[in-house]
Parts: sequence; C-alpha cells; structure tokens
Amino acid sequence: MAAQQTNWAGNVRFAARALHRPTTTERLREIVTGGDRVRVLGSGHSFNRIADTTGDLVSLDDLPRTIEVDSTAGTVRVGAATRFAELCPVLRRHELALPNLPSTPHFTIAGAYATGTHGSGDTGGTLAAAVRSVELLTADGREVVLTRGDDDFEGSVVSLGALGVVTALTVGTCPAFEVEQHVHEGLPWKVLTECPEEVLGAAYSVSVFTDWIGPARVWVKHRVGDPLSDLTPTGARPAARPHHPIEGMPTANATEQLGVPGPWDERLPHFRAGFMPSVGDELQSEYFVPRAAAGEAVGALRELGPLLAPVLRVSEIRTVAADPHWLSPAHGRDSVAFHFTWTSDARAVAPVLLRVEEALAPFDARPHWGKLSSVAPRTLGASYERWDDFRDLMRRHDPTGTFRNALVEHWFAPKEDAEGTPAPRDV
Repeated sequence: MAAQQTNWAGNVRFAARALHRPTTTERLREIVTGGDRVRVLGSGHSFNRIADTTGDLVSLDDLPRTIEVDSTAGTVRVGAATRFAELCPVLRRHELALPNLPSTPHFTIAGAYATGTHGSGDTGGTLAAAVRSVELLTADGREVVLTRGDDDFEGSVVSLGALGVVTALTVGTCPAFEVEQHVHEGLPWKVLTECPEEVLGAAYSVSVFTDWIGPARVWVKHRVGDPLSDLTPTGARPAARPHHPIEGMPTANATEQLGVPGPWDERLPHFRAGFMPSVGDELQSEYFVPRAAAGEAVGALRELGPLLAPVLRVSEIRTVAADPHWLSPAHGRDSVAFHFTWTSDARAVAPVLLRVEEALAPFDARPHWGKLSSVAPRTLGASYERWDDFRDLMRRHDPTGTFRNALVEHWFAPKEDAEGTPAPRDV
C-alpha cells in the first residue's frame, strides 16, 4: 500500500515505502518485527520530519478504540490513536476532566504526549505531566509497560516515537469543571516586557496573541469558581465580539467566548472539534524559555517585529509549569512558550526562523519537538540534563534502531558528531 504523501500542512512529503493500517495487535506486531525501519503516523500535525521514515509508516487508526475509565483511581486507559475530541466527551460523561488540553482537540493522544505538546497555565505542565503509564510494542515484538515510579518512566513519555510503538497510555484525570472564556484587546507591550506575570498568570489558562507590531490580544480561560482577575489596569479592554486567534479566519471555528460558561473540553482548546484548526496552509515553530526570562524574551522578539510581520500569521505566548519528563521542553523549569504560525512560504520563513533562534538563544530556548527548528544537537544536549540518559534508553529499548529516523539520529548523534551537522530541513 502506498504511503500517505504529506503531513497535515503539506510541507513534508513522506519518504516511507509503505503505509500500513493494521486492524489487530497481532498484525501490528508482524509489521514491527518484520521491518528494518518503522515510524508511527499520528494525526499528521507535526511540521518537521519527526514522523517520517524510509521504511514502514504505520497508522494505528484502524485498531480497536480503547477508552477505559477508572473513576475510583481517577485515571483513563486510552488507545494511542484516540483523538482528544473522542476522549473528552467520554470523560465528561464520567464527570471527569483532563487537567489541560492542547490548542486543538484534533491531535492523537500518543502523538501529543510524545512530542511535549501542551496547553497553557502557570500550574499546568505539558500534557505528559498527566501520564501514569505507557504501553509499548518493541522491535522484537515484546509488550512493555512503564509505570510512574519505574526507573525509565520519565524518559518514556516524551519519547519522540523512538522507543517503540506506543499502543496505549494511562492518564490521570481530575473532577470535571467549567470554563468561561474572555478575550481582551489592546494590551500594551510595556505590560508584557515589565510585568508579564500579571497577564500570563491571570487565570487558569491564558494565551497572548500578537503580530509583534500592534497591541496584543489576550485569551483568558477562567475556571468557574476561581477568583476572576481584572485585566483593566493593564490597559487591555474586553472584546465586544468573538475572535479567531488569526484575524480574518471564521470565528465559528473558535471555541465560544464572551464569558459564556461551558465544559472544560469546549473552552480550553482554541478550536472546536470538527472545524478547521488554525489556518491549515501554514508552518509552525515554538520555543520554550525559563518563565523568569519572559519579559526579556518578549523584548528581544519585539525588536524583530518588522522582520516577522511579512511571514507571520500570528504568534502565541503561553506559560507551562515544570515537569520531570526527560525530554519535555518544560523539563525542570517553569517556562514561557513562544509559538509562531508562519505563512507556508518555506523559503521566506527560513532566514526569519534563524533570527528568532538567535534572539532567543541567550535564554536557553528549547524547541517543540514536532515543529520547525534548526537548533544544533550540541545546543539541545546541553539544555537537557537527561539527554545522554535518553540516548542510552533508546539503545536499550531499540538496539537495532528500528524506530529511529534521520531526524532522531541527527538529534542524538554521537557526541563527537553533534556539532556542525546540518539537520534534515524543510525550511
């Protein structure tokens, strides 16, 4: 069967020789044990070649769906290919919730956790922070379960798909809650550079959207029952109408605003299930820096505003709490994440992306694993204290390198080769 040609955005054309859609675990095991190179394709929402392979690409979409709620333990065991849009309504029926959600519910569970995907909020870590156990199918066909507390567990969640095929995860939940979403316009830049915590910590989940030139807009997702922060002293004003994060796009695609209370899963994402997230015709990058450096980093990027504007659709600023996962971009430090939704003009974006990385380099910026970046492996390795431990974990779980690809091998090249080697590039 011919492989799917491109990712969701269309900027990556997969090199796989075949795309498999097994319907049973037994067939999946046959594919894995019979292949020399295997990668799993989730929802296709990555913008680099993290899902690519020259061997066999596997979609888990046709495996039986698994959603097993344990209300007593407050956990849910869920199949890897399940989308958040499928899982959330089931949890809601059990009066449970996930502590945080990504910007869109279209992602697969396993893909989001494996790449360090996150929501927003001073108290919310990456989505990986909620995982309790990971179930893997290894290259020799064994089924391995790694549980919180095991020696290797914190290296197995944000795993880049390099340890094996994740078949299921068990995730912690919390009691269901409601959220009101308010948008504020006209936020002065002085607030973001001098006291960003007043805005970014104003509610359960906060996002600042900007083009780095005009005043910013603030998405405030207030958990019903929590004290409501007043942003008026910052100079921002409540919006009188709904907004899409990207001006000019249909507001019907965005989750409901204007303070109308609703279930957690219908307010925490920016985009509704069943509607187009973002623009579609786009590229994306994102970088995490220590939260204490938020104001300085905002100032550095603000200086690039005229350079960014011609190739930028929108930029988003969010906070993420520290977590212990070895390759989490928020590993060991409370972070602020700077997200860039670019136009699809890869040639024009490439030099601008390099300038963004130069501006953020003094703050030890860590890129999102599923988005575009050219940060050198040596720089990445220096930022993650468990980098070498993860390299060893890959070798132990996958000694033949079945689940690695060119991008993973570039990142985790031997130390002597980790500097000066160009990455596989799409921009």
